Order: sequence, then structure tokens, then C-alpha cells
Amino acid sequence: MLELLLIAPAIIAFQACNKNAVTPAQSDLLALPASAAAPVDNSQTDAKINLGRQLFWDPILSGNKDVACASCHHPAEGYCDNLDLSIGVNGVGLGANRHFGPGSSFLFAKRNSPTILNAAFNGMDENGNYDPSTAPMFLDNRKQSLEMQSLEPIKSLEEMRGTAFTAQTALDSVVARLKGIPEYAELFKSAFPDDEGITAGNIAKAIAAFERTLLSVNSPYDRYARGEISAMSQSQIQGLNAFIRTGCAKCHSGPMFSDYELHVMSVPDNSQIATDAGSANTYAFRTMSLRNLSLTAPYMHNGVFKTLDQVIQFYDRVGGGNSQNAHVQRNALDPKLRGINDHDKELIIGFLKALEDNAFDRTIPDHVPSNLRPGGNL
Repeated sequence: MLELLLIAPAIIAFQACNKNAVTPAQSDLLALPASAAAPVDNSQTDAKINLGRQLFWDPILSGNKDVACASCHHPAEGYCDNLDLSIGVNGVGLGANRHFGPGSSFLFAKRNSPTILNAAFNGMDENGNYDPSTAPMFLDNRKQSLEMQSLEPIKSLEEMRGTAFTAQTALDSVVARLKGIPEYAELFKSAFPDDEGITAGNIAKAIAAFERTLLSVNSPYDRYARGEISAMSQSQIQGLNAFIRTGCAKCHSGPMFSDYELHVMSVPDNSQIATDAGSANTYAFRTMSLRNLSLTAPYMHNGVFKTLDQVIQFYDRVGGGNSQNAHVQRNALDPKLRGINDHDKELIIGFLKALEDNAFDRTIPDHVPSNLRPGGNL
């Protein structure tokens, strides 16, 4: 567990307090690696990554040709959208300014759009091990691997499909569209020279290959773990101690600060949609990573909390055994939930800033093969 990995530096930092004479042993911490592993059947190639980038930005994958993957996962917004619930189909604008177009029906996505930065590391355990072919995806862990995840929004009514196709015909319809675009025929031939060319499976492999390049691995915490003594401040080290002491690390563990397990926490419902009951209707959702939190607000699976203060206040309530959702009984709450006092809250929020890294790929293509606007109606 991360608790064990960090216990030595935590003790040393606690002894150091505000003095500069003693610092934690960086060798006891784990940083994210510089690159992400790929499944054996989808090795990374420049041609595949380039194709995946084009597909990620091309609205041709959506029913109305107005939404791309990038519409809700935009680099300007930390590869999410900064809305509580995403607006896909019939959406206009970028980030917090995105809204439904005039005369369109209101089809909010059912959940908050998580960042795809470092999604290539999903499933990473406390020792840095993970299997990209079985990596848990979505906030209820219903799919495994970036390859499987990448096709689901194309089939989703609210996210990309709209009413142009049925869920059953969406993928075949998109494949037919791509086959009618000569530039895509060349790009698929280059990326998959010994394969069938334009197929749903190859669309998935290409998008996944591109997403595995969207990494944020040089935070102060990562640099400190690699031996840069001054990368984290003493107050951030104290925040790390508080993070461990209060039990946060029991679920937010490993280099990605997530155990990738499902937990029942009784997050309040978002009033803009019907109740979301999570995995198997148990109101259980996956532990979210704590990296790049300033880029990824609002928080929780449905974006009901705008600030980290609100999140910690929520933990104070549920940590005392008080369910915050009428559909969740007190005895169903995860027993690991704990409250956090005001002093520790400030220290922990300071530490969380050490998990931020703004040095990630923000490239936006000038052109996509469909000749539609990259990113859709932004």
C-alpha cells in the first residue's frame, strides 16, 4: 500500500516539522514513469498515434457531425470540460461556456467528464504495476482498457451518437463514413498495413494509442520522488503526512493516488439528471485519481462539488456516518470513510498542489480528414 511506501518519509518529515535540516527519503516514493505501457496487440507506432489524434479531434465520429472526443476532453480544460455534467450532442462552446444550441433538446451526459491525462496508467497499483489490457475505465469500472473505452461514447445517445443512428448501428455507420474519405483510407493503411484497414477495432486501437501519449508525469511530487529535494515544500511534506494520517491514502493509493476500487460514499445526486445509482445500482463509484485537481473541477462522479473545500466538508459529514444521499443507507457507507479537521484540511490541499503538472501536450490540429471543424462546435 502507499501507506507503507510513504511511512518512512512521513515520520522523518514529521520530525523535521518546520526545520530544513531533515527531508524525507525520496527512494521511498514512487513517481509515474515517463511513458505508458501498451497491450501486446496494440503496440505504439507514430502512424497509429497520428491516426488516433485525427480521430480524437474529428466530429465525423458523432451522429450529427458536431461532437468530437475533444469536445469534452479538451487540452485547454485539462483534457476534461470543467462542467458538472458534460454536454455532448447539440453542444456549442468550450469548457464552462459550453451550452446547448438553440432549439436543441437537453441531453446532459450522465456523469462528469474525467480527464484523460494519465488514463493510460489506470489500474496502477501501489507498486507501480498495471496491465493496460485490463485497465478499469469509466467511473463504475464497467469497461477494461482504453481500447474498449474509446468506442463507448460513439454509441452513447447523449455523448456523441444523438439520434442519427441506433446504438446497435453506430459503429458500422461511422466505419462506413470513414471509408468514404480517401485521407482516412491512407491513414489506416499506414497505421495498420497488415490488417483490415478501417474497422471499429482499429478505430479503438488508434484512439487508445493517441491517448497513451497524453501524460502528465512531472509534478513536484514526481520530481521529488526522483530525487529533486527542493521540488516539494516543507508544508507540502507535512500535507503528505496529514494525507496518510487521516486515512486518505487507504483509497487514494499508489502513484496514481487511486486504488481503482468501487466505494459507496453517498455523493448527493445532481439535480440536472435522474439519480445515478453507479455500479450494479449500489451507488458505488471508483476512487478518482488526485492528480491535476486544479485543472479538473468540479469534483465527484456528477460534479456536484465545485471546490476541494466542499469535497472535504462532504467527507467530514460521511466520515461521521451521515449519508448524504437519500438512496444510500448509513450502514451501506464504506467503512474507510473518515472526517478531516480544519488544520489537516489546509495541509492536505497544499499537498495536493504538489500532484499538478501543466506540462502536457496541448496540440490542436489545424485540419482533420473530414474537413469538419476540429473538436466540433467549440
